[in-house]
Amino acid sequence: MIPRYTRPQMGKIWSEVNKFQKWLDVEIAVCEAWAELGKIPKEAVEKIKQRTYIDEKVVDRIKEIEKVYKHDVLAFVTAVKELAGEEGKYIHLGLTSSDVIDTALALLMREALELLIEDVKKLLEVLKKKALEHKDTVMIGRTHGVHAEPMTLGLKFALWYEEMKRNLERLQRAKEIVSYGKISGAVGTYSNVPPEVEKIALSKLGLKIEPVSNQVVQRDRHAEFVWATAVTASSLEKFATEIRHLQRTEVLEAQEPFTKGQRGSSAMPHKKNPIHSERITGLARYVRSNLIPALENIALWHERDISHSSVERIILPDNSIALDYMLNLFKEIMEGLVVYPENMKRNMELSKGLYFSSKVLAKLQEKGLDRDKAYEMVQRCAMRAWEEKDLDFKTALLQDPEVTKYLSKEELDQIFNVEEFIKNRDVIFERVFGKEALKG
Repeated sequence: MIPRYTRPQMGKIWSEVNKFQKWLDVEIAVCEAWAELGKIPKEAVEKIKQRTYIDEKVVDRIKEIEKVYKHDVLAFVTAVKELAGEEGKYIHLGLTSSDVIDTALALLMREALELLIEDVKKLLEVLKKKALEHKDTVMIGRTHGVHAEPMTLGLKFALWYEEMKRNLERLQRAKEIVSYGKISGAVGTYSNVPPEVEKIALSKLGLKIEPVSNQVVQRDRHAEFVWATAVTASSLEKFATEIRHLQRTEVLEAQEPFTKGQRGSSAMPHKKNPIHSERITGLARYVRSNLIPALENIALWHERDISHSSVERIILPDNSIALDYMLNLFKEIMEGLVVYPENMKRNMELSKGLYFSSKVLAKLQEKGLDRDKAYEMVQRCAMRAWEEKDLDFKTALLQDPEVTKYLSKEELDQIFNVEEFIKNRDVIFERVFGKEALKG
């Protein structure tokens, strides 16, 4: 991922220094396991731990050796042995490359997911605050881009909150799914390393044992990681797209924060563009596109080929880094979101009361009319209101003798009450946030 969209903490997780550090952590855990089983001297392990480390200079040395070896794990092992001295002979004892790579990759994915999970929790706090703040902010709900019925902005945010809770569960599940390692040899049969080494080493690393492996941890686990990031990114795109629509000049019900000194266009000084929401939309496309390669990585040849390796080096860091950026950017958008309740009221009036059509239909049915007949009557009046410039829906109903035969002016006055649409909002809010939240 390019530096522009890389936040420091997530960037550090996927740095080469941290990657090789995780490889070293696996190697040391295996050495400790061999020592506990009495196969290598404990003193040798202590010296290895004291002498080995990973920094930029060591990374450069690994790359230097790799130019000759054309094998990154062997280059790493050689560089670490140089640091370890005579005791370096115990490093990588009984292992195959994937024992190190896959187990270390599980540590990296877990670390990335822990940060993403914290990001989501922080966003949930902001969404909850905004939902409660706008619980009673009335706006028109839209279906197919057309005015439907009144709702509240808080209900929209409560829906986003609930969706992000599901994304939190997805990321937490992904963390569980990927937290498996393997120290089982070239085809998973423990030919050169006993299962006891794997058990001890993975326990030290906080990972579970892959119940059955071949040369690698199976890539359905990694696909679940990418899937969870893709779904979460898609949710953020949905929220961002809504803000983009609400910020359109002819709507202007909400707007991204526009800071002092910010400029919206090189040519048009008046512009306030939803650039951050658009950026989230674009990044979501990229994150989502990486799901297909992750799924294709599942089908490796026999006990393993290396076709998955190159693409994983791109998509796993990139999806983590991009989603981390998106979550934090959307949190900032929501924290500074500008809301225009007066514009919401103005826009509601554009449909001249047509959003009461369902209420009128229901009332006519209560009066005993056949639904199709009642629908025809209401639609007839609605179409007049649509087509005649100075005619509102309520007036059209009052001018229709077939309607007034069943509904009086007083009854229509009672029907044309916006509160009737949103009277159950507390039920929804209590379901989502609990009773205590409503008391505040």
